[in-house]
Amino acid sequence: MTETEIIAQGAPEPAAAGRRKLVWRRFLRNKPAIVGATVLIIMLIGAFAIPPLLSYDYQERDPYALLQPPSPQHLFGTNEIGQDMLAQTLHGLQKSLIIGICVAVLTSLIAVTAGAIAGLLGGWTDRAIMWLVDLLLVVPSFIIIAIFAPRTKGSSSILLLIVLLAGFSWMISARIVRGLTMSLREREFVRAARYMGASTRSVIVTHIVPNIASILIIDTTLAVGAAIMSETGLSFLGFGVQPPDVSLGSLIAFGTKSALTFPWLFLFPGGFLIAIVLCANLVGDGLRDAFDPSSKGARAGRKADKRDKALRGKSARTSGTGPDEQSDKRIEAA
Repeated sequence: MTETEIIAQGAPEPAAAGRRKLVWRRFLRNKPAIVGATVLIIMLIGAFAIPPLLSYDYQERDPYALLQPPSPQHLFGTNEIGQDMLAQTLHGLQKSLIIGICVAVLTSLIAVTAGAIAGLLGGWTDRAIMWLVDLLLVVPSFIIIAIFAPRTKGSSSILLLIVLLAGFSWMISARIVRGLTMSLREREFVRAARYMGASTRSVIVTHIVPNIASILIIDTTLAVGAAIMSETGLSFLGFGVQPPDVSLGSLIAFGTKSALTFPWLFLFPGGFLIAIVLCANLVGDGLRDAFDPSSKGARAGRKADKRDKALRGKSARTSGTGPDEQSDKRIEAA
């Protein structure tokens, strides 16, 4: 295999596997990110695993428990028509997580496709895509979503909301991907691949995406929180998830009317919303530090690790079990 072929095919698999392990170790050293990821996983599992175990469905009413505070029978209390707020909150959490994750993934797919094609091909293709980006940036997206989203019910309403939110959220990310692609297309490995006749799709998938994967992963993670906040705002104003379905946004909108007199109607959905967004940001910061060792957070983490190692070494020397003493003891034992 010639040197040109090696450059065109990219890094060897063992090197890529080693880099993945290194990134994973860096991420595991970031305690806030691990806490955020753990909480997100617990909420994701709980949102789908706990509702079947509850005594009440999210739409079921208890006529003998209207606006009841939290109790052993209704852990999160009930609303004004006797619906269990725990079941309502978990069902709303399901919808908000589904919308947030789907919007984030779809947004990143559109952004990387449009941005990479524009940056790699240039010319009229680049101008056309950037014209579309500029057009969508000035279009009043909130008004369009508010007009079309409430026209459907059930799962179709959620699907349309996901498509609309993603359709108006990819432009900034596409500009970033385009800029990164324009800098990569002049690199030797990309030029070699194109010289050897590799298709645009192959170049993007094999060379462009792996080199901007860290940006994409971080952007997608942070987009989850942003999408959930967008859905919450729309549902709060009545343009998002439509009844009888609920989301965290619609529950918060309902709870604000009596937040002072019946605070449990507002606090539990609001608390879950804050937790989701906060944990998503923590995970995004942790991924950024793991992929980019030169970032400020990663440098701070390394300094903390060095301090811990220094303290452990000092403690070992103080107790007389430093490296030299340990070696002497092993020799004596032998």
